[in-house]
Amino acid sequence: MFLLDGKRLTEGTPFEHNGILYPANWLNHTSLQEKEAIGITEVAQQFRPDDRFYWVTDSNDGSFTTIDKAINDDQANNSIGLKTQWVNQIKITAGTMLNHTDWMVIRKAERNIDIPSDVVTYRTAVITEASRLETAINAVTTIPNLITVVQSQNWPTL
Repeated sequence: MFLLDGKRLTEGTPFEHNGILYPANWLNHTSLQEKEAIGITEVAQQFRPDDRFYWVTDSNDGSFTTIDKAINDDQANNSIGLKTQWVNQIKITAGTMLNHTDWMVIRKAERNIDIPSDVVTYRTAVITEASRLETAINAVTTIPNLITVVQSQNWPTL
């Protein structure tokens, strides 16, 4: 990314500097030396932090500032924290994964028709992974730990 007088320049967009209007393609067709000659600096764009865990503000200089989102529920302000949000998401994921085989469980309960062993194994693995994740999420105390748990999801396939 390029900065001029502390402001971000967007490639493909014209800009004005010291009374000179530069065309939209100027940044694409000039060397770094030509850019530096008018005061343009090139800076590396920082990796954007994950908005699911942080309030992220673009600092317009290639960097970002972050504020941790609340990890725990705040009863006083009636707000749901990240742990509750992620546990709810885990439950939704597990429910969706189990949904397509639920009819076999009902069939077993109503008519005593066996559930195929691979389906039993799959359903057990889904429930085990959901329980593992919920326990791990509820145990975290920091955003980095929560990110680690969320990234550790290992759902089975059927």
